[in-house]
Amino acid sequence: MSNTSNTALGLLLGSAIGATLGILFAPDKGVNTRRKLTDEAILAKDKVAAGAVDLKDQIQNTVSSGKATLETQLESVVSNASYKADDIISTLEKKLEALKEKNKQLQKDTDLKKTV
Repeated sequence: MSNTSNTALGLLLGSAIGATLGILFAPDKGVNTRRKLTDEAILAKDKVAAGAVDLKDQIQNTVSSGKATLETQLESVVSNASYKADDIISTLEKKLEALKEKNKQLQKDTDLKKTV
């Protein structure tokens, strides 16, 4: 969780606890206090639900941007690997051609020795 999300959640919970304690210590009739507590609990529940939705959206955005970044990096790695593979293949083809030439030369030398 990010610091912003933790701070927002802390503020919401702190506000709910503060309001509840303020109501409990205020001199009022029991019926009024219970009604206020119920109203504050509903308000706190709504705030927490809204905070949870915001947090979910932030997480989804973070995951989406992380996925896009990962896909970009993966494409870059695959592209680099492809270029390196082409370089290796070209080098191997040159080495193979050199070996073929050396082999032809050895065959010519062997043929010359047989005829002499």
